[in-house]
Amino acid sequence: MGARTPDWRPGASLPRLRARAALLAQLREFFAARQVLEVETPIVARCGAVDPHLASMKLAGAAGGYLQTSPEFAMKRLLAAGSGPIFQICKCFREGEQGTRHNPEFTMLEWYRPGFDQVQLMAEVADLCRSVLGLQDIPRIAYRDLFIEQLGINPHTAGAGQLAAAARGRLDVQAAAMGRSQWLDLLMSLVIEPTLVPAAFVYDFPREQAALSRIGSNARGEAVAQRFELYVGGVEVANGYHELTDADELAARFAADARQRELAGLPAMPADQRLLAAQRCGLPPCAGVALGVDRLLMIATGATAIDEVLAFSADRV
Repeated sequence: MGARTPDWRPGASLPRLRARAALLAQLREFFAARQVLEVETPIVARCGAVDPHLASMKLAGAAGGYLQTSPEFAMKRLLAAGSGPIFQICKCFREGEQGTRHNPEFTMLEWYRPGFDQVQLMAEVADLCRSVLGLQDIPRIAYRDLFIEQLGINPHTAGAGQLAAAARGRLDVQAAAMGRSQWLDLLMSLVIEPTLVPAAFVYDFPREQAALSRIGSNARGEAVAQRFELYVGGVEVANGYHELTDADELAARFAADARQRELAGLPAMPADQRLLAAQRCGLPPCAGVALGVDRLLMIATGATAIDEVLAFSADRV
């Protein structure tokens, strides 16, 4: 018996391929009308993501390097060089991310607005969703308020034990040794996210989840990360920051991430010294956001799996 012929056909239908082309054109029109410059940065970077939650794909061969998990670092170097407002639509890559909403290779829309804070950027993301998806008046809900309303817990003050008890009371959870941030992520993703329909912005995250956003205070004086996420149909679509501009704090966060990688047994990842140098030169006050184009297309076309909007997903390449 001969070898089985592999399935060579695309995953996405022709109407969805046309919908992707129309969406890309619409996104470019949106930013052109706002005089935001389209840029293109390399897909291959000398340094991978230090963030322990991201797995970079390393290239083989003498040249080495990594496929980008996001164009963030290169775009911030452009901002420091005086680019003004910029956007990019590009391919990004993350190891081990595959499922109904994930593919190891995916399309990202990322943009930065000098002079904006997270509130102003949320308004612009809402404008884009109104234009592309027809969504009107997307509510904004503080992370704290969601946890208090749905779980009776203040996420900014609750300890790991209190969060673990809340998770075990609602989920079939076997894990024992997890920290505050991990329990918060678990409760957010499995308990709260599915309720965020039809759409909602969640803002002011716990400070330990700041990533590369600024730390500020909410109206109650609690320290919060000045960042937001957009959910549509209970699915995260965008992740935005009031960007950290302090170079010393950036270096400290890179070092903390490196320690977390070591403790987790992950490969060491050197910090991007060019980004640090650019930030010391002067990253302008700004806000930035990354938006998943494939997920946006899934919502726009009613697809239930990411494979349905990709010409060729990882298992069809």
